[in-house]
This record gives sequence, structure tokens and C-alpha cells, in this order.
Amino acid sequence: MVRFQRLAGNPDLPLPERATAGAAGYDVRSADQGFDLAPGAIRLVSTGLTMELPEGMECQVRPRSGLAVRYGITMPNSPGTIDPDYRGELKVPLQNLGPESVRIERGERIAQLVFARFASPAVEEAQRLSATERGVGGFGSTGTR
Repeated sequence: MVRFQRLAGNPDLPLPERATAGAAGYDVRSADQGFDLAPGAIRLVSTGLTMELPEGMECQVRPRSGLAVRYGITMPNSPGTIDPDYRGELKVPLQNLGPESVRIERGERIAQLVFARFASPAVEEAQRLSATERGVGGFGSTGTR
């Protein structure tokens, strides 16, 4: 279970919710009063929410595809990660890559949250790593398509 708390002044905003039963992402909304996001601009947008994640779970904050396709609105650090020990306000950095200003209204869906379990393995230094068929082949080394 993930617990959310609405910050003062935000009783009108719904908790994150999935648009359909099959959706992986939970839509989160802007708590800021309406604003225009100019071409090239980046703005940190409030959601009016804090959350409590269970230990061993992260929350990935991702752009909404509809905003990206229609207006060029994305997130410069996508996906963002919220750690389970963070208790501050969830804020979303939005960037306008489109050619025109875009109006973002209070209550508008601005991002989606995807929850995932993570491992915390021990880290150690090694003098040599095991060999694989791929070896040191990097970008594009497994084929062109």
C-alpha cells in the first residue's frame, strides 16, 4: 500500500488514480494555479501531495504521452525516482519542447507515477569481471535493428 497525504489548500485535488483498470501509471495533477509554460522553459510544478512508500519500493515519475505528443511537454529527468525514505512534496519538473507556450491549469494531469520494487545489492570492487559473449560491445554492438 502507498499512502498519500494532501497538503493544506488542496482538498479539491484527487489522489493519484489510474485512467483504466489496465493502466500501469497513476495520473498526478498540478496543484499550481494556472500558468503558461513558454517554449524551452522548465518549471517545477507542485502536486499538493506527499507520500509514504513501503520499504523496497520506488516511485517512478514519468511524462504523460498525450502532453508530449500534442504540445511537446516532457520531463527533463525522465523518469524521476522517489525513494521510500522521502517525505517531502511530490513536485514534477515540466519542460516545453514545443514551439508555442502551453497553458497548464490547476487540476490538470501532468505526469504519471509507476511503482516498482527494487533490490539493494552489496557493492564490491573486483580485479576482473566474468567474460560474456558480448564482452565490451556497447551502443549498437548487437545489430542495427
